Amino acid sequence: MKILICPLNWGLGHTTRCVPLIRQLINDGHEPVLVSDGYPLAFLKQEFQTLRTIEYPSYSIYYAAGKSQVGAMLFNFPNIITGIINEHIWLKNLLKKEHFDKVISDNRFGMWNKRVHSVYITHQLMVKMPRRLKFLEPLVHSIHKGFINRYDACWIPDIKEYPGLSGDLSHQYPLPQNATFIGPLSRFQGMEKMEPTGDYEVVAVLSGVEPQRTIFEESLIERFKNATHKTLIVAGQPQVGMREARIGNITLVSHLADAELASVLLGST
Repeated sequence: MKILICPLNWGLGHTTRCVPLIRQLINDGHEPVLVSDGYPLAFLKQEFQTLRTIEYPSYSIYYAAGKSQVGAMLFNFPNIITGIINEHIWLKNLLKKEHFDKVISDNRFGMWNKRVHSVYITHQLMVKMPRRLKFLEPLVHSIHKGFINRYDACWIPDIKEYPGLSGDLSHQYPLPQNATFIGPLSRFQGMEKMEPTGDYEVVAVLSGVEPQRTIFEESLIERFKNATHKTLIVAGQPQVGMREARIGNITLVSHLADAELASVLLGST
């Protein structure tokens, strides 16, 4: 089968959990085609150098510099709706030009089409709201469920038994009829017996939407630059190539390959 894989670009998490799916599809003789932009697309090009990639933007959003993101999300809402409509139209036009047997979307609401079997991946069936807006949770859940029902299947990367890994996010409300728990997904699957590298006591792995990713990086640098712990910070920026810097007792790298990252995580104390 020829399968379109479309992870959302809000950090690297949606993309990295697609890695074991992509590997399995390749092993089974299928042809994955990868769609994303920004950091995730750069990551996918490094991870799967022989696969075809298509650059198509995710929803254009930004996070606020403060702790609360309510105002930023309200401001971003029109961009998100526009992005959903545009990606749905884009997929419709692509399918007129080229045949695909399946589309797998990781949290991209508009990547479904009646002409092709469409799968939606999410662990966040319930969207947690801030305390002041808690009363909106059932409404937001209902809206999300409406998008999910557009797809032929919803895959939840968690275990069925509560609380699983995601707790209320995927266990609080009754599941959509098309939803199935498929078990946790990790780019480190198959690396459990890897030899640990004991070079670092603390390892921090960053991702996410700016400016919060940078704010978090700066706070970690301030916290550990004069500490006695040997610290590694992986900045989650595969698009800039391999960069490394020393800041006090910190080693800061832009990105690490799967095996190298798994090794330093296993060796951290």
